[in-house]
Amino acid sequence: MSSIARTESENVAVPSAGWASLPPEYAIPEATPTEAEAQEYCRRLARSHYENFSVASWFLPERLRQHFFNVYAYCRISDDLGDEVGNAAQSLQLLDQWESELNACYEGSPRHPVFVALSETVRRFEIPKHEFADLLAAFRQDQTVTRYQTFNDLLGYCRYSANPVGHLVLYLCGYRDGERQGLSDYTCTALQLANFWQDVSVDFAKGRVYLPLEDLGRFGVSEDEIRNSDNTPAFREMMKFEVGRAREWFTQGFPLVRKVNRELAIDIELFSRGGMEILKAIEHRGYAVLGRRPAISKARKLALVARAALGKLL
Repeated sequence: MSSIARTESENVAVPSAGWASLPPEYAIPEATPTEAEAQEYCRRLARSHYENFSVASWFLPERLRQHFFNVYAYCRISDDLGDEVGNAAQSLQLLDQWESELNACYEGSPRHPVFVALSETVRRFEIPKHEFADLLAAFRQDQTVTRYQTFNDLLGYCRYSANPVGHLVLYLCGYRDGERQGLSDYTCTALQLANFWQDVSVDFAKGRVYLPLEDLGRFGVSEDEIRNSDNTPAFREMMKFEVGRAREWFTQGFPLVRKVNRELAIDIELFSRGGMEILKAIEHRGYAVLGRRPAISKARKLALVARAALGKLL
């Protein structure tokens, strides 16, 4: 489906609602780019949008780097379609258009550069379409579900929002088995939880609360405290509990490092330790995450990268 619609009154092309709120290069073009142009598009997007991905890509073998760029570009734009439009109805419309392009990718007729580039990745690594489509299910859910009653409900969301990314990485590195995917799920869910606990105020400003409502009730925390950035003792005690739970999930995922090749193990350890550093930053703040987002210092980031680089050399 094109990002261009035609009015009933006149045969004039106009952009579909929603694309105007996003970078213009995100829109689905009328003309299909060449594979080389599409690959360059994905490289540029990956290198300019997310510093952590750029760091991780230093440790990827050259033969896989473009494929990781392609997958990252898909995930980046998919996420922005769900999170940066500012209108739920328009986001849902754009996600439908994006999924039409995903279908076209698997049918051999995509137009968007991401899917033109991704076609070769899908073919070479035999990646099931549902791994990409599951992410879109999560971003659609964000348009209609803004609260999660239980931790298990939140895990159900992470099943679509985070875990497919780990599966995609494993496919690119030649792993397709359920054991490794299960360990990856622990790590990806833990990373998602760490980001949720880091971004409580950011998410609340978007109308979303990822802290389970059962935990708010258990610790006697109200949404007014979140709204007012009031880091009460009860709130901080709840965050201590949530940080401990996320750390347990990281611990359960760590065995994956010993079950993959050295190059992938370095990346997994880098991201896992980066997520653990987020949890440490929350602890160092006394679990007072409201109003001021805990962040990893540049020194700690450099230390993580140096450790990963040392592992690459040994």
